[in-house]
Amino acid sequence: MPIDDRKQRVLRAIVSLYSDDGEPVGSGLLAEHFGRAVSSATLRNEMAALTKLGLLEQPHTSAGRVPSAKGYRYYIDNLLDTSLKLSESEKRAAELAFREMDYDPERLAQSAARALADWTGYTVVATTPKSEDMCIAHFEVMQVGRYTAAVLAVTGAGGVRTRTAKLDFELRPGDAERLAQTLNEHLTFRSAADVSQPLLHAAAEGMGAGGAVFYPVISAAYTLLKEAGRPNVYLEGQQNVLGYSPQEECLRTLMEFFGDEEAVKRFISPKSERTTVLLGDEMPEYRMPGVCILSKRYVAGGGLTGAIGIVGPTRMRYREVIPRLEYFALLLGQCMSGKTEHGQRQEE
Repeated sequence: MPIDDRKQRVLRAIVSLYSDDGEPVGSGLLAEHFGRAVSSATLRNEMAALTKLGLLEQPHTSAGRVPSAKGYRYYIDNLLDTSLKLSESEKRAAELAFREMDYDPERLAQSAARALADWTGYTVVATTPKSEDMCIAHFEVMQVGRYTAAVLAVTGAGGVRTRTAKLDFELRPGDAERLAQTLNEHLTFRSAADVSQPLLHAAAEGMGAGGAVFYPVISAAYTLLKEAGRPNVYLEGQQNVLGYSPQEECLRTLMEFFGDEEAVKRFISPKSERTTVLLGDEMPEYRMPGVCILSKRYVAGGGLTGAIGIVGPTRMRYREVIPRLEYFALLLGQCMSGKTEHGQRQEE
């Protein structure tokens, strides 16, 4: 949809002014924005033309204009300056926040989501790295109750996952150590697809006579192996939705969306390396006018990738928010691979 340079400047200005306070933009305010270099009458004509093109809307007869969903899409695809970077002071603030985080992948993703939600004032979603062939590097087994054992698994990406198993008897001295040895012998450095039920039963029988009674622990370890490659989803800052007050119907849909982990995971998983901007009007499954989702992929090393995304109002300040999201994605990927921005391991 080709539009001339002046209409582009008017649309860009209306998007900017509307993001400041959420109030419709009139020709008078727009004239002030341009330093009175363009008359109000000329601006009214341009606004009327943009409205006919479907890029602006007029909420009330005597009110100013606001960008439509179509107008935002045009702005994002054609007018948004994607070369903007964070200032050095903002970068240092983000780096400091990451230095104080736990570098375990599970905790790191959640901490990064919480920090970015606090910084932007919006809701943030982060996923742990995903890999179809993720394996377990090490198992530990501990007795945590009279009839309960905890299986601890360290993934190939450095994440730690646990699961408990209920037994019909009390573990004897040495059972936990022997179970851990069996799990490490049969289930480490294998993908879930490589593990069969006969192998699991053989592992239990390897515990000696009556080894089948230990099968619940073996099964718990196998469940951890199957879950190892699935990304966990962390949602932080849901209360920030109240700060931009979407319409009641949209708010209800947004809460339903937040409760659908698979949908959240799907919509914040970019198909490319570029930052993705998805408008709520473009989501057929969860249509949410006035809401948008920004998402960015991060690379954790070893071919593993995750995603971090921001859910906020369509009228957000993209020029400020996108650089923050992209820098957080960069730092998150570096920390997931065990390195700080300067290439040093965190423990150093």
